[in-house]
Amino acid sequence: MFPELNNLLNTTPDRAEQGKLTLLCDAKTDGSFLVHHFLSFYLKANCKVCFVALIQSFSHYNIVGQKLGVSLTTARERGQLVFLEGLKSSVDVFFRAQEEPHPLQFLREANAETLQPLYEFVREALKPVDSGETAWRYPVLLVDDLSVLLSLGVGVVAVLDFVHYCRATVCWELKGNMVALVHDSVDTEDEENDVLLNGLSHQSHLILRAEGLATGFCRDVHGQLTILWRRALRTTAQREQILTYQYKIQDKNVSFFARGMSPAVL
Repeated sequence: MFPELNNLLNTTPDRAEQGKLTLLCDAKTDGSFLVHHFLSFYLKANCKVCFVALIQSFSHYNIVGQKLGVSLTTARERGQLVFLEGLKSSVDVFFRAQEEPHPLQFLREANAETLQPLYEFVREALKPVDSGETAWRYPVLLVDDLSVLLSLGVGVVAVLDFVHYCRATVCWELKGNMVALVHDSVDTEDEENDVLLNGLSHQSHLILRAEGLATGFCRDVHGQLTILWRRALRTTAQREQILTYQYKIQDKNVSFFARGMSPAVL
């Protein structure tokens, strides 16, 4: 968990809001540090987390998590973390007989029109626990990342439907939160990815957009982060607040500073 990012978002694990969709977006850079932040943030907040990891292995997230002060292995053993390892699960889908529908069953379909098995996995993972079991604060769904589903042949409508049903269950019914990463294909004409990104942008309460520097690589400034809040007013209008910072990723932290105010420049 990155303390400076918590300060920018004006939140702590003890007073995190509920019922929110947070969209993480990266363009010309790697925004995975945002995924690691929210994963460690919600584990430290004692939330029940369902992590649909379609990019990296469990060991990768666990190594980074340990640097941020959390153990994914311990969280999984105690039932706090339900982890779907896409890389490993895909092997099961292709080479092992399945008695029941697999969450990634769409991999065996030429034109996947629904992600219902994946949604059912999420709903089962985050359903309220019986009395006598550990009571977590509230449920959280984290997806890394939704753009992969498009690359695997899932239609954008099916992905948006999946998000809609997950929001209905996690954010509205269970009063939890949802966090999802989507890539911004600014250099390619990927119409479906643009539709996905725009569709989620309109639904999100908080958008964190990481971008590479327009000037290219810099040793002391790794990118730029734009933060957009949408706060509903009593009227039908919404108030938007936008802040932009530059950042430098370190081994166990990320430093943020106003544009042009890097310590290296000063």
